[in-house]
Amino acid sequence: MTITKRTVADRIAAYLRHQITQGELVDWAERALMDGEFADEDTAVISAVGARLGVADVREFGLTWSDCEDLLRQLGFHARIEIVAA
Repeated sequence: MTITKRTVADRIAAYLRHQITQGELVDWAERALMDGEFADEDTAVISAVGARLGVADVREFGLTWSDCEDLLRQLGFHARIEIVAA
């Protein structure tokens, strides 16, 4: 499967929606960097974002909301928050 900017953005979104854990996001990013085929025109940005996600489980790096916004911006997306009644 070819990994596109949308693929990476969808993974970040799943993490922000608590559908996957930070560990699952990190594992996915590490596997994608090792085994993934990137869309040729986006290889540099996908690799850079994937590398950043791959170290999110290291204390010195972490992964804040602001970090996710920045990574999404690099991919050409932005996050939007919607508040709904529980």
